[in-house]
Amino acid sequence: MSYNLTYKSFGERSILIEWPQIIDKDILYDVLAFKETIQNSNIKALPEVNNAYNSLLVVYSLLEFNFENKVKTLKEVYKNLKKIHKPTFNLWKIPVCYDSCFGIDIEALANSKNISVENLVILHTETYYTVYFIGFLPGFLYLAGLNEVLHTPRKATPRLKIEKGAVAIGGAQTGVYPCKSPGGWNIIGNSPINFFNIENEVPCFATSGDQIQFYAISKHEHANIKTLVEAGVYQIESEVMHG
Repeated sequence: MSYNLTYKSFGERSILIEWPQIIDKDILYDVLAFKETIQNSNIKALPEVNNAYNSLLVVYSLLEFNFENKVKTLKEVYKNLKKIHKPTFNLWKIPVCYDSCFGIDIEALANSKNISVENLVILHTETYYTVYFIGFLPGFLYLAGLNEVLHTPRKATPRLKIEKGAVAIGGAQTGVYPCKSPGGWNIIGNSPINFFNIENEVPCFATSGDQIQFYAISKHEHANIKTLVEAGVYQIESEVMHG
């Protein structure tokens, strides 16, 4: 289906294209299809197209920028867009140790939900999360699909330092901190893998439209995987899926 999009001027030479303001897979696939078509078109001086949950930011390098003309061109591109009805994506299987030595908030979070830590882990690992976009930090995946039982407000006072690989819940989202940083999400575990490596040709393994499934590992398995990651020989388990 096609959506009623809005086109807004954004800065000196950019256009913000917006879909209905909801988090929805069909909208995501439409966003990604439009993004790919723009990138593969003959639109001149178009160095960058960035997507979010339900928007595209189209950045031009032209010194002379005519907003109305560019919007007209983009609308024509969207009108002739070939929809992706059955997108192909990668399902990435991410190891997480939920032990309290890493999940410093997991017991308090489970208590607040009147469930056991074991049930919390089950709820967190049984879902296929969709990657909507990457941002906040390089390699930070914005994921949708968190079970409503686990929705939890961010902390009123953020911590000054969250460890690399911290798996956390904030609001209706879950995610993994790809490096040490401040943060206000509730920490429930840690993943030993790299979510961003500038030395790789593709620094972040996942992309918008991919899916993530977490699976539980022990502290011993966490240490072993971390050793393999540091040696550069660990391969993230994945499989190609069709929507």
